[in-house]
This record gives sequence, structure tokens and C-alpha cells, in this order.
Amino acid sequence: MYIPKHFQMEQSAALEVIENNGFALLVSMGEREVCATHLPLQINREEEALYGHFALPNDQWKEAEGKQVMAVFQGPHCYISSDWYETNRAVPTWNYVAVHVYGRLEIVEDEKQILASLHDLVTTYEAPGSGYGLNELDPAFVKGMRKGIVPFRILIDRIEGKAKLSQNHSKDCRERVVRKLEQSGRENELAIADLMKKRLD
Repeated sequence: MYIPKHFQMEQSAALEVIENNGFALLVSMGEREVCATHLPLQINREEEALYGHFALPNDQWKEAEGKQVMAVFQGPHCYISSDWYETNRAVPTWNYVAVHVYGRLEIVEDEKQILASLHDLVTTYEAPGSGYGLNELDPAFVKGMRKGIVPFRILIDRIEGKAKLSQNHSKDCRERVVRKLEQSGRENELAIADLMKKRLD
């Protein structure tokens, strides 16, 4: 990923993006074309690995096994009008946060590890106190559903994070952009405004 120095994201911040935006795009190179699947991924910081699973009929796992893949995590993003900079020497742009994770994909076959990964995934996204969890399900049902997926992990080689938040403009310009974004009331714009404010000093 092209990352100018002033847009470079610290490793700790990149990990937070992964944890807060777990629905990723997993990209791999097949024999004839590039393959991509949208799916949730969980990071294990201790193992330096990403965990997830394919649907069994998805042939991407057959071609990606043992090969280098890339997982793309998209944070907030929004349009930035050149008019907000109050200068005739600026053009419209797009502010965004994105993280690319590169590593080798391997199929996970250990059932204990698989169930732990699925449990972590459900626990992460279920509302607290919802009462739903894999432990509450009929074991036979879970076993049957398990047959329909191909669990995997990606052993991370490197992580690239980019936070393009108008850092190449003056503080006054960035403050004006923040005010404009906050007026929109939209989720992405408000998230970008918040990230920009944290970098004003």
C-alpha cells in the first residue's frame, strides 16, 4: 500500500483498526485470477495470526492454502471538499483509515482450536447478556454446522496501516475540515472528525 510518511499508522493503532473493523476483504491469487471473499476475521495478538473460516463451497480456500494472502480492513472514510480549506490551491480528496495484513494462510484442523475461534467470534459480536453462545447450542447441531466451513488462520508477516487525515495541511485548515464534518451528522464523517481532532496537537 502506498503510504506517505505523514499518513503512516503506528502498529498499535493498526491493531485497533483490525479489532474494531473485523469484517475484512481476504484477497488471494488463484491459478487464473485474483480471488476475494468478504468475511469476519479475528486477530490473536499473542500468536500474531488472524482467524476466520470459509464456507465449504467457496473454492478460494483450495487455492489459498499455504500461500500468501492479503486481508484488507477498512475503517471510517469520507469525502473532503476543497472548499473547506478556504484556498484556491487545493483539490477535493478522500480521508480514510485502512489496514492491510499480509501472511500465509493455513487450514486449521484441530477441533478444540476451531471451537475456541468460533466461540471468540460469537462472543465478540453478540450483545452482552444476549444469552446466545455456542455453549448453549445442541452439540450435535454445532457439529453438523461445523462440517459446512473451512477454518483457517493467517500467520502474519507484516501489517501496513494508513490514516489519511489531512495531516499534510495546516492546523487551521484541519480545524475547518473537522467543523464541516461535524455538521454532517453522518457516522463516517463524525468518526473521521474525531480521529482528526486527536491529531491536531
